[in-house]
Amino acid sequence: MKNFPENFKEINAWMEKLSIEIPDVMQGFGALHESTIKAGALDSKTKELIALGIAITVRCDGCIAFHVHDAMQAGANKNEIAETVSVAILMGGGPSVVYGIEAMQALNQYQEQGL
Repeated sequence: MKNFPENFKEINAWMEKLSIEIPDVMQGFGALHESTIKAGALDSKTKELIALGIAITVRCDGCIAFHVHDAMQAGANKNEIAETVSVAILMGGGPSVVYGIEAMQALNQYQEQGL
């Protein structure tokens, strides 16, 4: 089983290193992320759940680690994450079942850490 909290930390560390190599791109990406996730017509939690659904359908482990984490920080609960997984399965089929399971594993791991 993957360790999603450790994956989250490792990717964060590497994103910082990448920011040294390509600062303009990473600064732009950070600004895009911040601007997109802030509350507007949709609240931040809803936006993180949408991002999680996309992460599952495109099969991105690191994205799952980040968006489960950030959705939980934005107030998403287990039922909301599970329903997000169900929509991802609708849109992505069988492979999304596997990555949806990973999202639920990430949820459990973050809950064990008290997030």
